[in-house]
Amino acid sequence: MNSLGFDKAPEDTRVVVAMSGGVDSSVTAALLQEQGYDVIGVTLQLYDHGATLKKKGACCAGQDIHDARRVAEARGFPHYVLDYESNFQESVIEDFADAYLRGQTPIPCVRCNQTVKFRDLLDAARDLGADCMATGHYIRRVVHSGTGRVEMRRAMDAGKDQSYFLFATTPEQLDFLRFPLGEWRKDVTRAHADRLGLLNAEKPDSQDICFVPNGNYAEVVTSLRPQAALPGEIVHLDGRVLGRHEGILHYTIGQRKGIGVGGGVTENNAPLYVVRIDGAENRVIVGPKEALARDVVYLSDCNWLVSDLPHDGLEVEVKLRSVSKPVAARLRVDGAQTAMLHLKEPQYGISPGQAGVCYDDYGDRVLGGGWISGAENRSIGLEAA
Repeated sequence: MNSLGFDKAPEDTRVVVAMSGGVDSSVTAALLQEQGYDVIGVTLQLYDHGATLKKKGACCAGQDIHDARRVAEARGFPHYVLDYESNFQESVIEDFADAYLRGQTPIPCVRCNQTVKFRDLLDAARDLGADCMATGHYIRRVVHSGTGRVEMRRAMDAGKDQSYFLFATTPEQLDFLRFPLGEWRKDVTRAHADRLGLLNAEKPDSQDICFVPNGNYAEVVTSLRPQAALPGEIVHLDGRVLGRHEGILHYTIGQRKGIGVGGGVTENNAPLYVVRIDGAENRVIVGPKEALARDVVYLSDCNWLVSDLPHDGLEVEVKLRSVSKPVAARLRVDGAQTAMLHLKEPQYGISPGQAGVCYDDYGDRVLGGGWISGAENRSIGLEAA
């Protein structure tokens, strides 16, 4: 059995590696090629990269495609660029803009993994005769010693763990995928990049959404959905109109700064927070911090990596934002694609459009999750969607 789990020699095992042009995917490809595998690198052209050619650290822009190609040439394995612009535009960019129009806070990286990368690209990998596809994600794929089932587990380096962004990976996709970096810290990856002499060994990590030049997401949304930038009312929970906003796309649930309401509107000048965004009425609803508390979260379009979730409930840990720590909850699966989370302690700033990703085994194993469609505080009857 080789290191990728196939009962044949590495040279007889074809691996398609998704190469973004960054350090992680380049090291993944170079290491597998060094180990003797039949490696084919594939990079996706996902959008018109003309505006981002000078932007360092942007995924799949022109420079990134060039970097991926040069790594493949230097290491001596084939490399292809696939034009998925139309797929990406429809599945990711249009959805991103629509989410803001609905008053939600989207996560385009999850949509990209869910659609273009782990759906369309996996099909292309199979067409190339691959036994599996490898990526540079920091996540662990584990075959259970007792059941033989494939599990997704958090990366060993909690600071680099990307499980939140991969919750929508299906069991069938997980069978085909490999994540060689899941046991490493990023400094180990950098050390291998130096050892292998990769030209992008010092390339900075991507921080921004790849199709948003200079981080100006409002400009992208406005160009696609101008109505998201229409002025409207800022309304207090008690019904008072406190001011005007310049477009709901500039607001997120839990926001405190830059709301656009002056002082003197609350007792003792207590700060106001964005409590809800009403896309249908083009209104931003604000209130005190305690009005953000939610202890029930509703999930839709769920994807589960386990088939035996009890309908009467399961104790889990759940992440409600990519940067938040997991919190204790009881998961109740209502149907094939819907679920409810009863949080042990109320949480603040829960936003529709984000994901609720569930874990068990002390927060290590990824059970799956869904998109947050709404939340409420049952003790006081407040809703967030």
